[in-house]
Amino acid sequence: MKSIYTAIFIQGEDGKTFYARVPDLPGCITTGDNLANAIEEITDAANLWLVTAEDHDDPIPAPTPQVDLVIENGAICSLISIDTIAYRAATDTRAVRKNVSLPAWMARLAEQRGINCSQVLQEGLLKKLV
Repeated sequence: MKSIYTAIFIQGEDGKTFYARVPDLPGCITTGDNLANAIEEITDAANLWLVTAEDHDDPIPAPTPQVDLVIENGAICSLISIDTIAYRAATDTRAVRKNVSLPAWMARLAEQRGINCSQVLQEGLLKKLV
């Protein structure tokens, strides 16, 4: 799933640390050593929040338009791009065994030609999922 949410950043008293949150995703908060790091961290946290919601069939809040958000004085807003399929591909690389059925002639021909059926299945599924 691809989506864009607003993240809000507040600079810490030390002038370096940034506190980040996504108002639409309850509990999605983090910090960063600087603004760039905070943007990376909150993007990662939002991806994880949404992947977890997808896995548990939890409702996923729609992004609130920035004009409708309550933003603290001095806060910085940034749009963050979320792609849960790309996040899963980057973070969950475990192999899972799946049994599939193929016609005998197809399995035989694939084996004769040195075709890796698992790889072909992964490539085909990825095209369907994205």
